[in-house]
Amino acid sequence: MTPAALIRDAERRFRAARLGYGHGTDNAHDEAAFIVLRGLGLPFDAPLEKELARERVRRVESLIRRRIRDRIPAAYLLKEAWLEGRAFYVDRRVIVPRSHIARLLSGNLRPWLGRPPRRVLDLCTGSGCLAILAALAFPRTQVTASDLSPAALAVAARNVRRYRLQKRLRLVRSDLFARLAGERYDLIVSNPPYVPAGGMRALPAEYRREPATALAGGADGLSLVRKIIEQAKDHLVPGGVLVCELGANRRALERAAPGLDLFWPQEEVFIAERDALASASRKGAAGRTSSTPARARR
Repeated sequence: MTPAALIRDAERRFRAARLGYGHGTDNAHDEAAFIVLRGLGLPFDAPLEKELARERVRRVESLIRRRIRDRIPAAYLLKEAWLEGRAFYVDRRVIVPRSHIARLLSGNLRPWLGRPPRRVLDLCTGSGCLAILAALAFPRTQVTASDLSPAALAVAARNVRRYRLQKRLRLVRSDLFARLAGERYDLIVSNPPYVPAGGMRALPAEYRREPATALAGGADGLSLVRKIIEQAKDHLVPGGVLVCELGANRRALERAAPGLDLFWPQEEVFIAERDALASASRKGAAGRTSSTPARARR
């Protein structure tokens, strides 16, 4: 048996089983390649036609069977997830990293930041992936990563050690901003729970393997998003920005907070400048959505 043959066989079986995807891959072939290659401890560009020892094939076969039988996301089976080309340790204490914010951290925030941020906060950090990507994107930046879950913070600490960022990345147990009083940041990023109650009931089995508290966002999915919007202005320096992911809830937010001046770099992510957050409750006018940051419009 070769890796190529294992991938073909796993792909066929995954298609027949009608698995759910979205935890790093979005189709049966990529899921099969991920499980086979990483289950064998091989890089993604490894040769695929080399014969494998029988015990190695048995290990991968076990992973394939569990993926089908138990509907466990591949990342949990492998204890590994990838985001923006970086590997992170994961287990069922955290959701599998898949934030749309990750790509923005690689350089697409420059029109809003003006200069590299000195201090960054990652709210609801989970595995710590966004905080780590921020620290790697901005080598002179001090990063704070907070989460309410001690279990999630234990996973994040493991990833912080993996990337040797202990001197620049601080982990804090906090219910949003509760234990961050008086702290100010140039950039706040957050991928909070945002799945509406109805959506929680309809989640595929793979998503129900993740911690429900890291997914459930209340009746309309905006319970935590509202709090973040309300409180973030008090934790941003002048010129600071909030970057928040909220899934498919854009229209719900625009109805709930019409006075906000937001930019949507992606359908699932909004950016709000501190001044916009501070003035939203005062101006009482319909908010704007734009493709240009306010700093560039002035």
